[in-house]
Amino acid sequence: MIKLPRGARVKSRSGIYHIMLRGVNKQEIFHDDEDCITFLDMINRYKEKAELTVYAWCLMNNHVHLLLKEGNEDISITMKRIGVSFVSYYNRKYETTGHLFQDRFRSENVESMRYLLTVIRYIHQNPVKAGMVQQVDL
Repeated sequence: MIKLPRGARVKSRSGIYHIMLRGVNKQEIFHDDEDCITFLDMINRYKEKAELTVYAWCLMNNHVHLLLKEGNEDISITMKRIGVSFVSYYNRKYETTGHLFQDRFRSENVESMRYLLTVIRYIHQNPVKAGMVQQVDL
Protein backbone atom coordinates (compact mmCIF):
# COMPACT_ATOMS: atom_id res chain seq x y z
CA MET A 1 0.00 0.00 0.00
CA ILE A 2 1.35 3.39 -0.99
CA LYS A 3 1.16 5.97 1.75
CA LEU A 4 0.30 9.39 0.38
CA PRO A 5 1.55 12.53 2.07
CA ARG A 6 -1.03 14.16 4.26
CA GLY A 7 -2.86 17.13 2.84
CA ALA A 8 -2.65 20.63 4.18
CA ARG A 9 -5.16 21.56 6.86
CA VAL A 10 -8.07 23.50 5.39
CA LYS A 11 -8.16 26.95 6.98
CA SER A 12 -11.40 27.91 8.71
CA ARG A 13 -12.92 31.17 7.52
CA SER A 14 -14.19 31.83 11.05
CA GLY A 15 -10.94 30.74 12.72
CA ILE A 16 -12.95 28.29 14.87
CA TYR A 17 -12.01 24.60 15.03
CA HIS A 18 -13.28 21.47 16.74
CA ILE A 19 -10.00 19.81 17.65
CA MET A 20 -9.50 16.18 18.61
CA LEU A 21 -6.36 14.63 20.07
CA ARG A 22 -6.14 10.89 20.73
CA GLY A 23 -3.58 8.82 22.59
CA VAL A 24 -1.38 6.67 20.37
CA ASN A 25 -2.93 3.20 20.09
CA LYS A 26 -5.87 4.70 22.05
CA GLN A 27 -3.74 4.59 25.21
CA GLU A 28 -4.60 6.71 28.23
CA ILE A 29 -3.12 10.18 28.22
CA PHE A 30 -4.61 11.30 31.55
CA HIS A 31 -3.98 8.99 34.50
CA ASP A 32 -4.96 11.31 37.33
CA ASP A 33 -6.33 14.76 38.16
CA GLU A 34 -2.83 16.28 38.08
CA ASP A 35 -2.48 15.29 34.41
CA CYS A 36 -5.82 16.91 33.54
CA ILE A 37 -5.04 20.08 35.48
CA THR A 38 -1.60 20.32 33.88
CA PHE A 39 -3.10 19.99 30.39
CA LEU A 40 -5.70 22.66 31.14
CA ASP A 41 -2.99 24.93 32.61
CA MET A 42 -1.05 24.56 29.36
CA ILE A 43 -4.11 25.46 27.33
CA ASN A 44 -4.59 28.51 29.54
CA ARG A 45 -0.94 29.53 29.15
CA TYR A 46 -1.15 29.39 25.35
CA LYS A 47 -4.62 30.95 25.45
CA GLU A 48 -2.95 34.04 26.90
CA LYS A 49 0.12 33.96 24.64
CA ALA A 50 -1.75 33.26 21.40
CA GLU A 51 -4.91 35.23 22.30
CA LEU A 52 -6.88 32.03 21.77
CA THR A 53 -10.61 31.78 22.54
CA VAL A 54 -11.74 28.57 24.27
CA TYR A 55 -15.43 27.78 23.75
CA ALA A 56 -15.53 24.22 25.11
CA TRP A 57 -13.31 21.36 26.17
CA CYS A 58 -13.61 17.77 27.33
CA LEU A 59 -10.77 15.63 28.60
CA MET A 60 -11.43 11.90 28.40
CA ASN A 61 -8.93 9.25 29.54
CA ASN A 62 -7.58 8.61 26.04
CA HIS A 63 -8.65 11.63 24.01
CA VAL A 64 -9.41 15.34 24.09
CA HIS A 65 -12.03 17.53 22.43
CA LEU A 66 -11.42 21.29 22.20
CA LEU A 67 -13.46 24.01 20.55
CA LEU A 68 -11.08 26.89 19.88
CA LYS A 69 -10.83 30.08 17.91
CA GLU A 70 -7.31 30.82 16.79
CA GLY A 71 -5.79 34.05 17.98
CA ASN A 72 -2.62 35.75 16.81
CA GLU A 73 -1.04 32.61 15.33
CA ASP A 74 -2.15 29.67 13.21
CA ILE A 75 -4.03 26.98 15.18
CA SER A 76 -1.46 24.38 14.09
CA ILE A 77 1.33 26.33 15.78
CA THR A 78 -0.67 26.77 18.98
CA MET A 79 -1.63 23.08 19.09
CA LYS A 80 1.98 22.06 18.48
CA ARG A 81 3.06 24.19 21.46
CA ILE A 82 0.38 22.65 23.70
CA GLY A 83 1.16 19.11 22.53
CA VAL A 84 4.93 19.38 22.89
CA SER A 85 4.59 20.94 26.34
CA PHE A 86 2.22 18.24 27.59
CA VAL A 87 4.25 15.37 26.13
CA SER A 88 7.37 16.76 27.80
CA TYR A 89 5.53 16.90 31.15
CA TYR A 90 4.07 13.40 30.63
CA ASN A 91 7.39 11.81 29.64
CA ARG A 92 9.15 13.35 32.66
CA LYS A 93 6.40 12.33 35.10
CA TYR A 94 5.99 8.76 33.86
CA GLU A 95 9.64 8.25 32.82
CA THR A 96 8.72 7.39 29.25
CA THR A 97 9.92 8.52 25.86
CA GLY A 98 8.41 8.91 22.44
CA HIS A 99 4.99 9.71 21.10
CA LEU A 100 1.94 10.21 23.27
CA PHE A 101 -0.56 11.42 20.67
CA GLN A 102 -1.74 9.51 17.62
CA ASP A 103 -0.69 11.41 14.50
CA ARG A 104 -1.32 15.14 14.35
CA PHE A 105 -4.48 16.56 15.82
CA ARG A 106 -7.69 16.25 13.82
CA SER A 107 -9.87 19.28 13.28
CA GLU A 108 -13.19 20.27 11.80
CA ASN A 109 -13.89 23.80 10.71
CA VAL A 110 -16.79 25.52 12.43
CA GLU A 111 -18.27 28.06 10.05
CA SER A 112 -21.74 28.81 11.44
CA MET A 113 -23.39 29.63 14.77
CA ARG A 114 -25.65 26.61 14.37
CA TYR A 115 -22.69 24.25 13.98
CA LEU A 116 -20.86 25.97 16.86
CA LEU A 117 -23.77 25.15 19.16
CA THR A 118 -23.95 21.59 17.82
CA VAL A 119 -20.24 21.04 18.55
CA ILE A 120 -20.53 22.56 22.04
CA ARG A 121 -23.35 20.12 22.83
CA TYR A 122 -21.42 17.19 21.33
CA ILE A 123 -18.29 17.98 23.37
CA HIS A 124 -20.18 18.39 26.64
CA GLN A 125 -22.23 15.21 26.05
CA ASN A 126 -19.11 13.09 25.39
CA PRO A 127 -18.79 11.77 29.00
CA VAL A 128 -22.52 10.95 29.05
CA LYS A 129 -22.27 8.99 25.80
CA ALA A 130 -19.23 7.14 27.18
CA GLY A 131 -21.24 6.13 30.28
CA MET A 132 -18.91 8.01 32.63
CA VAL A 133 -21.63 10.27 34.04
CA GLN A 134 -25.43 10.34 33.98
CA GLN A 135 -25.78 13.98 33.00
CA VAL A 136 -23.78 17.07 32.26
CA ASP A 137 -23.57 19.44 35.21
CA LEU A 138 -23.57 23.12 34.42
